[in-house]
Amino acid sequence: MTTVPDTAARRPAVRAAAAVAALALVAPLAACGSGGDGGPPTINLYYPPEQNLQKVVDDCNTQAQGRYRISYRVLPRQADEQRVQMVRRLAAQDSGMDVLGLDVTWTQEFASAEWIREWTGQDKAEAEQGTLPGPLDTARYEDKLYAAPKHTNVQLLWYRADLVSEPPKTWDEMISAAQRLKEQDKPYRVLTMGAQYEGLVVLYNTLAESAGGRILSDDGKKAVMDAGTVRALEQLKTFATSGVTSPSFSNAVEDPVRLEFQSGGGAFQVNWPFVYPAMQEASPELAKDVKWARVPGIDANTPSKVTIGGINLAVSTYSKHPREAFEAARCLRDAEHQKFSAVNDGVPPTIESVFDDPEMTEAYPMKETILEELKEPAVRPLTPAYQSISTVMSAILSPPSGIDPEKTADELRKAIADALESKGVLP
Repeated sequence: MTTVPDTAARRPAVRAAAAVAALALVAPLAACGSGGDGGPPTINLYYPPEQNLQKVVDDCNTQAQGRYRISYRVLPRQADEQRVQMVRRLAAQDSGMDVLGLDVTWTQEFASAEWIREWTGQDKAEAEQGTLPGPLDTARYEDKLYAAPKHTNVQLLWYRADLVSEPPKTWDEMISAAQRLKEQDKPYRVLTMGAQYEGLVVLYNTLAESAGGRILSDDGKKAVMDAGTVRALEQLKTFATSGVTSPSFSNAVEDPVRLEFQSGGGAFQVNWPFVYPAMQEASPELAKDVKWARVPGIDANTPSKVTIGGINLAVSTYSKHPREAFEAARCLRDAEHQKFSAVNDGVPPTIESVFDDPEMTEAYPMKETILEELKEPAVRPLTPAYQSISTVMSAILSPPSGIDPEKTADELRKAIADALESKGVLP
C-alpha cells in the first residue's frame, strides 16, 4: 500500500558489468522459463504481494481461452528487495520474465536500461484511455510509453473530528492546532513518516511541489532546487522542531505511524489509505471520530500537491512471448480488474471512470478526496537516476530537525547533480 522507493542511466559497460555480477543467477532461472514444453506459453508475472491478485490472474487466464497462461510469481514484500531481484534477472537477460510490476519510480530506469519494451499501437491506446495523467506520467520515458499504470496511491490527512472541527488548510495551521491541543492536555501529535528512507523523500517532495518548487529541470537532467524547494525545507524544519511530532518522528515509517494514531496517540496523521480499513477493524470506536481531508498545503489559497505512488505494468525486453505478455498486462489492469483490486485490496485505480462505480463508494468513502489529489498530483522526479537521487536526498534530509534551509538546499543540489552523473548501478 505504501509507496516506497530507484537509478542512474545505464551505459553499455555498466549493463555488461551487472550481467557478469548476475551470472550466478542464470542457472536457477532456467527453471522459470515461459512455455518451453510445446504447449500454450506461460506468461510469468513478477509482481509484489497483493492478497487477491491471484483471482484477477485466474480471470485473465479464463479470458485467454488457453492461448496462454499467466503465472503469478510473488516478489518480496519490501520494494528494495523487489527491485534487486528484477534488476539482477534482467541484467542476466532472463527470458523467463514476461510482465513486471514496477514501482512508479522505476519505469524510467528500466526503460533507459532497455530492459522493458515500448507500448505502441493498440496496446498504447488501451493503456492511455481514461487513465489519469499523473500515473501516466510515471509510465513514460523520453515521451514514449513504457508501462501501463495498474494502480496508484496517494496520502491523505486523517484527523480527529472530536478534537478539531475543521481540517487545517496549511501545515502551519495544523502545527498551531496541535500546539493548542497540547496546551489543553489533549491528544495533539501530528504523525507522519520521517525516517531516513523513501517516506521522508515523499514527504519532502509533497512540500516542495506544494510550494511550487522544482527539484529537477523539466527534462530531468539538471538539479535545480529553486526557491520553492528552499521554502519546503523551511516548512519541514519548522514542523520537525515545533514540539508536535512524535518522539520517534525521525525513525518513523508507515505502519508504526498508523499504530500510534490508531492507539490514540495523535490528533493528525498524514499517511496512505491503508490506515482506514485497519482502523475500522482494530479501533472501531476511535474510527467513528476520524475523518479525512486533502493533505495541507504551504499557502492557504493554494491547494497542496501530494506525491503519488503505485505500480506500473511493463513487458520485459527478453520475454519470448511479447504479444501475449502485452495482452496479459492489458487484462490485469483493465477497468473491471482495477475495480476488483481497489475494492478487495485497497489499491486506488488509475482509470478515472472506476471511481464512479457504485461498488467503490462503500470501499472508498474517501474516494472523492483521493481523486481530487490524483487530478493535481506531485510526481517524484522523473529520471533513470531516481534510486540514487532518493538515497542521497533521504540521507541529507535526515534528521529533519537538523535542516538548515539554504545550506541543505545547496547540499541537495550538489548531491543530486552528482547522482545524475553517476555511472554506477545500485543493485
